[in-house]
Amino acid sequence: MKIIWIYAVCWLGMIILAILNGVIREKVYGQLMRELSAHQLSTFVVLICFGVYIWVISCVIRIESSRQALLIGGMWLIMTVVFEFIFGHYVMHQPWERLFNDYNLLKGRVWTLVLLWTAVAPYIFYRMRAR
Repeated sequence: MKIIWIYAVCWLGMIILAILNGVIREKVYGQLMRELSAHQLSTFVVLICFGVYIWVISCVIRIESSRQALLIGGMWLIMTVVFEFIFGHYVMHQPWERLFNDYNLLKGRVWTLVLLWTAVAPYIFYRMRAR
């Protein structure tokens, strides 16, 4: 169970990566392209960053079972969604409508892929190492 708490702390690294990615989007390429394109590119970049980050920490702090990997992914998913809405609304003062808009796949908003990847990456990397 101790490893779960260590992975909860490791989640903070993903928040730092996501914030840095957002700052780069807003200050650099977000000014050179449409907002939707910048959102999609930013999502792709953070998927890669999260993948590398999760791979590295899972090399250092070994996940011991499939169950543990799924628990870590589920915990990260919940923490990410809660953080996104609490930080987005109460710190960044974004309206709820705008926050929920990032979940609208029909409008090309692909943020949901980040949530999916955050949830399944620990399991995928665990299975890759288990071979």
